[in-house]
Amino acid sequence: MQINKPKFWDTERGIISILLLPLSMVVITYIFLKKFLCKKTSFKIPVVCVGNIYVGGTGKTPTSIFLANQLSKQNINSVILRKYYDSHQDEHDLIRKNFNNLILCNDRLQGLNEAVKSNYDIAILDDGLQDYKIKKNLSIVCFNHRQLIGNGFVLPSGPLRENLSSLKNAQIVLINGEKNENFENKILKINKNLKIFYSYYKPLNIEKFKNTKLLAISGIGNPENFFQLIEQNGLNIKKKIKFPDHYLFSETEIKNIIKIAEDNGLKIIMTEKDYFRIKDFKLNNLNFLEVSLEIKEKDKLIKIIQNLYENN
Repeated sequence: MQINKPKFWDTERGIISILLLPLSMVVITYIFLKKFLCKKTSFKIPVVCVGNIYVGGTGKTPTSIFLANQLSKQNINSVILRKYYDSHQDEHDLIRKNFNNLILCNDRLQGLNEAVKSNYDIAILDDGLQDYKIKKNLSIVCFNHRQLIGNGFVLPSGPLRENLSSLKNAQIVLINGEKNENFENKILKINKNLKIFYSYYKPLNIEKFKNTKLLAISGIGNPENFFQLIEQNGLNIKKKIKFPDHYLFSETEIKNIIKIAEDNGLKIIMTEKDYFRIKDFKLNNLNFLEVSLEIKEKDKLIKIIQNLYENN
């Protein structure tokens, strides 16, 4: 069953989140035991993990694609590795569109062994920060500036997969959006050696949607982030429709949305991830906002990863 993210995850700590704290303590205990009991496996090639502690919507996959393409420009033969999930076909397609080398696997250890045998120079682990069986050479933890850590609680009281204190095991934090010195100071108290970078999404086909009334569809981890990106670029949204992350659209649903748009003189705009889930329906009047992820001080970040390869 696919459900929308609870609103109380990103608001002040209320009664619902407090009532769920006993369950969160179970999750925290489970994570602690898992970390303690798991034997970490090292690999002959560097493993760069792009992960998060906030559930969904932090830009892991675009970041993985960006890093892989930048490393290719340095003649470093990298591969993006993901654990296979049926419901994540949209992200698989997004990677394949933007980068050639992708390993999908049911077990990340098996996938990394395949990467070694295939003579890749570096493996970029798209997600997997909470896979404690793997020795990561570099962990990049992604956040979005609008949500950051939400109410700060671990699942199910809040949106965190593990406590913020887990950043003591990370090397890099990548924040998508505006600079936040308060958050920077907070995480540097946990780990003074963290390197903090910022990223942003650059729309590539914005002219296609200007001077038009829009019906915006979003089925990603944080739908409001997409809507705000559209509005920040001067586009006019008249109607918004939100779906859960990785939502499996039916053809009937999409046809109904197209009819709503046509009846109200609206043009449909959606994320590229959403488009990949419905493109096989081969329907007209479906448009997606194409964006590229840009990382500020990217050369500095790429140099850190390049040093891993050169010193391996």
